[in-house]
Amino acid sequence: MKRQSFRHLLGGLLSLALAVPAPQLLAAAPKPAWVDAQRLQQADQEPGNWMSHGRTYGEQRYSPLDRIHAGNVAKLGVAWTRKLDWDLGVEATPIVVDGVMYTTGPYSIVYALDAATGKLLWRHDPGVPRDKGGEGCCSVVNRGVAVWEGKVYVGAFDGRLIALDARNGKPLWSVDTRLDPTKSYTITGAPRIVKGKVLIGNGGAEFGVRGYVTAYDARSGKQAWRFFTVPGDPDQPAENEAMRMALKTWHGKGWVKWGGGGTVWDSMAYDPELDLLYIGVGNGSPFNYQFRSDGKGDNLFLSSIVALRPETGEYVWHYQTTPGEMWDYTATQHMILADIRIDGQLRKVLMQAPKNGFFYVLDRTNGQLLSAEKFVPVNWASHIDLKTGRPVLTGEANYLDGKGMKLVMPSFLGGHNWQPMSYHPGTGLVYLPAQETAAGLEPQKEPLFMPIRNVVNIGLDVPSLPEDPQVVKQIAQSWKGALLAWDPVKQQAAWRVDYPTAWNGGTLATAGNLVFQGTADGRAVAYAADSGKELWSSPVNSGAMAGPVTYSVRGEQYVSFMVGWGGSFPNITGPLSLGARVKPEARVVTFKLGGQATLPPARQAALALPPLEAVKADTSQLQIGRSLFNGLCANCHGLNAVSGGVVPDLRYLSPDKHKLFPGIVYGGRTSRGMPSFSGGLGQEDVERIRQYILYRAHGLKAEQEASSSSR
Repeated sequence: MKRQSFRHLLGGLLSLALAVPAPQLLAAAPKPAWVDAQRLQQADQEPGNWMSHGRTYGEQRYSPLDRIHAGNVAKLGVAWTRKLDWDLGVEATPIVVDGVMYTTGPYSIVYALDAATGKLLWRHDPGVPRDKGGEGCCSVVNRGVAVWEGKVYVGAFDGRLIALDARNGKPLWSVDTRLDPTKSYTITGAPRIVKGKVLIGNGGAEFGVRGYVTAYDARSGKQAWRFFTVPGDPDQPAENEAMRMALKTWHGKGWVKWGGGGTVWDSMAYDPELDLLYIGVGNGSPFNYQFRSDGKGDNLFLSSIVALRPETGEYVWHYQTTPGEMWDYTATQHMILADIRIDGQLRKVLMQAPKNGFFYVLDRTNGQLLSAEKFVPVNWASHIDLKTGRPVLTGEANYLDGKGMKLVMPSFLGGHNWQPMSYHPGTGLVYLPAQETAAGLEPQKEPLFMPIRNVVNIGLDVPSLPEDPQVVKQIAQSWKGALLAWDPVKQQAAWRVDYPTAWNGGTLATAGNLVFQGTADGRAVAYAADSGKELWSSPVNSGAMAGPVTYSVRGEQYVSFMVGWGGSFPNITGPLSLGARVKPEARVVTFKLGGQATLPPARQAALALPPLEAVKADTSQLQIGRSLFNGLCANCHGLNAVSGGVVPDLRYLSPDKHKLFPGIVYGGRTSRGMPSFSGGLGQEDVERIRQYILYRAHGLKAEQEASSSSR
């Protein structure tokens, strides 16, 4: 090319560039994850993006996209899939901004993916020590990230809040959110960002921590404010007026010694018009109300919805769903903000279906209770008094009355847990992943707490589960799951879909008259939002617990599911969760109309029992071994040594592993997530646990032989 021609071409290009307004240039090449308050408040103007945890600040999990609709959803096929690093529980809601998906897997690992193809753009492993899993109740799960002005924020399981550069995943700043590093504080929830502040709560109530929510400056990581959810030592000055008010509802000093609980481990929502931040507060620590507060008082702000000013953390109002909480009835479950016409009046409401089994509709301007009704079987309270806002207790679930173990409904896993629900403004219905559960609870006569960071101290005997396989089968069949289309005005179900087991996934509602949900038995399903008719389903290889999202890239609509079986139900209640019949497999599975990609075959390999040595322990020793196992090991390996399939089933230990058993218990297996139990168990206790595992292996062998001979 001649020099003169080159100059002419260059000048023409320069003139063309100068003629294009700057905003158009920016629109043509958006900065990675450049989300601010204006974009979030106007999220409906960008339906192709999913820029915050619930898509909007009101957390409705409703998408205006309708290219996929009830008439063509049956044509969905796999668009792409991406395997994650660890095959453990996956609970994240992906964030999708301008064609890039930001999501997380176990151990708080962050992935940036091309949202149209699944191509990995970058990956950040925050380096959570692999043996930290024992310091949380429910595995090393993470519910996702937040994005703001070119940064991606993740709460690491070990308590750090980390800001990453959205372009490449490199860390920009990191802060330790733990009030006391000697205690088992964790983070499993997704951050939220309001007015340039990153909001995060912690987990750890079962391990004896004091709850709070903290705001950090999104640019620098500097702490802006912290709101405690339970009071501190009454011998010390209270932090603020809210804590002085709360202190009047606590008695004795047991909670000071054992933490108090009240962790803000999941849900939040924000109303920009009212400028109110809503947080959901968790259970008490210990569960046992007698040890915690002499069996007296409401214990604010446990199991409460609390409204705060997001710039200062100032208390505005609260509503307590379970005063004097003693059943692990958290109010951390998903909250939805909506404007609904009730009795002819348009009301600004907040809706929540917490663990305790009642669906609440509150006036979000002041916390007034508008209605509350049971959505699952409940026996701890007969109803909620609308005048006082308080539950009317039945006494049936009061395990502190000196009459032994009590059957409690719902169980500690709740009538609804962390799996998010969604609201469809067109149908006026809330799509609620409900479950029917029950558990026997019995108090310890004295607090038998162990000084080990990875042991839960709840003040109750570990809930017992029979060992007879037929009885276990009957109990498992009584634990049911359901998708409820709940009418929040009529306070009743408009339609219902039943599932064979609990722990099904969160929901997504769309303008295409659709509700999407993953299931415990390894499917992605679409229903008609108005009728509940099943319109489409596809296998996804493992339990799909997280809330799905939908988005569009270059005019193509996608629906994405985070898949991975794990968490509290599969881990702890192994004998009950086996009904899901899935293996852990962590991946992102994304669908589009006409998708032609394929999933690899699901892992369903059956194990064979190794040769078994004889059981040498007597009945009394086996009973001690059972108690120790269920108290120390069942949190991961399942009650009565029956794994839910997420971590190894110890009944299948080889003879070599049995020889190494004491060393494994005392030394831990850090690379595989198992902590050390040295300092808390004597050699005789370790052998009793091992003998109990052998006893359960022989029981499984007899069960398999009986089943084989009956064929």
